[in-house]
Amino acid sequence: MFESLLLLWICLCVLFILFRSGRPKNFPPGPFALPFLGNAFNLSLDNPLKYFESLRRTYGNVYSLYIGPRAVVVVSGTQALKEALVNKAVDFAGRPQDIYMTALFEKKGLILADYGQKWKEHRRFALMTMRNFGLGKQSMEQRILGELQHTINKLEKNTGKSLSAQVMFHNIASNVICLVLFGKRFKYDDEFIIKYVNNFTEINKILNGPWSFVYDSFPHVRCLPLPFNEGFKRIQTVKSMTTSIINEQKKTRVPGQPRNFVDCYLDEMDKKASDNTTLSPEELLMSCLNLHSAGTDTTSNTLLTGFLYLMTKPHIQERCQQEIDRVLEGKDCVTFDDRHNMPYVQAVVHESQRVADTVPLSIFHSTTRDTELMGYSIPKGTIVIPNLSSALNEEGQWKFPHEFNPENFLNHKGEFVKPDAFLPFSAGSRLCLGESLARIELFLIMVTLLRKFKFIWPEDAGEPDYELVFGITVTPKPYNMKLKLRTTQ
Repeated sequence: MFESLLLLWICLCVLFILFRSGRPKNFPPGPFALPFLGNAFNLSLDNPLKYFESLRRTYGNVYSLYIGPRAVVVVSGTQALKEALVNKAVDFAGRPQDIYMTALFEKKGLILADYGQKWKEHRRFALMTMRNFGLGKQSMEQRILGELQHTINKLEKNTGKSLSAQVMFHNIASNVICLVLFGKRFKYDDEFIIKYVNNFTEINKILNGPWSFVYDSFPHVRCLPLPFNEGFKRIQTVKSMTTSIINEQKKTRVPGQPRNFVDCYLDEMDKKASDNTTLSPEELLMSCLNLHSAGTDTTSNTLLTGFLYLMTKPHIQERCQQEIDRVLEGKDCVTFDDRHNMPYVQAVVHESQRVADTVPLSIFHSTTRDTELMGYSIPKGTIVIPNLSSALNEEGQWKFPHEFNPENFLNHKGEFVKPDAFLPFSAGSRLCLGESLARIELFLIMVTLLRKFKFIWPEDAGEPDYELVFGITVTPKPYNMKLKLRTTQ
């Protein structure tokens, strides 16, 4: 018995030494981790942000922990995030290629491709397309306002009733991104789009859950029939559905006369057919999936957060409406340029983004070469987690870091200002491709709806719950809203 216990103790010591030796010299410090399991028992998958904050207080803004047997670096705070993502953008521009999210999307698409020629070519194309195709210009504004009219028509028929805010905002955001990608919107009760969105929702649940963690931490179990395989089945479903939309677009496409993102991509493929291009039908398909998923959840969740506070803090809603009425007096509709005359509304939109904290841990990065950060050495290929949430709530960066208050974006003269710590879209090389679209959407949607309706917290809804549900994207808990037509418009 004694010999068995001694042998077990020796084995555990050897495993501990081997495990600890995996942390390179001058690597960021971090907590004790168990062999093979790492910090799994400390890391709450429901919401790891509190654990991350406790580690930050102990080890500083750059520290490491273990996901299974693999060390990762977490970067927190405005200064360290800017140093990594902006000042050393190329060093931290990679994407880990052996995790569940990347595997689901087959290492393809605009968002999940690793740093290299393919990513650079697709990034240039996407930025050029979004700039030239009308994002930020009148044509994009008209698409958004046109979609809003469908929502307004439905809301006018349901004034005084209790409505699902989640469904409403998700429908708007989904159709706007569909208009950008495919030049097509769907009726809100269309079975195709309901099935399409439902599959993305289920994929996100798996991505946010324990089986994604198991896949990332223990590669040897990936061949087993475990629940993470459901994600691969569902991604095949949305691939098939998206392919049908793209094929439908091809039937009416006129080369050289692009109507949407798909047309622009196909034109670019034709133009570079004889070149050594990375553009391909497979990359187009995955780029559409990337953009739809990212562009729908982030926008709808930000609106959900904003209107939750507008209803439960009616003095903020009223001040917005006063500013909107004054600036838009005599005008049929709002334009994005009107934001320059609406500092308070701008502040509310940005405060909604800050508090919504929709992508708190960004999408994981990896280092493209051996590098240094804040005095620590980080080898090539290390997974890096940018804790964007830490900047959005950082003490000393905000007047009111832990409450919803538009004053966070207003100076002493009441003018709109944007602090350096405002990083909801990340920064540097991997800055969110949809930033310009999201900014236009959020402003136009919020102004248009507030001009038309007064939003009311239902009497039978109880006390509002401001706690956010953590995931790849963060969302408020589902809630209903009531509304009534305003007399002043």
